[in-house]
Amino acid sequence: MAVETLVALQVDDAESYRRYREGMMPLLKALGGRFGYDFEIAKVLKSETEEPINRVFTLRFPDRATMESFFANEEYLKIRNEFFEPAVSAVTMIALYERD
Repeated sequence: MAVETLVALQVDDAESYRRYREGMMPLLKALGGRFGYDFEIAKVLKSETEEPINRVFTLRFPDRATMESFFANEEYLKIRNEFFEPAVSAVTMIALYERD
């Protein structure tokens, strides 16, 4: 069954984050993954974390094993280390759920 994650970030370096997305997108697509929703947030009205949030999105995968394979992929981890880590100061995993 398909899985989807709902994730919130604090992106502090938009250019580095853009390069992260650009680099990881072919890997994501090759495994059948995709972004469902993607929002830049101007104001958070309620949150269950003290971490700041300015970006919220969903990531969809065909199944849990594919999702785990994507995040463990050596090429993905290299891209994440180079571009994501310097760009993002907070990550909040809001939810992980199954979809039809």
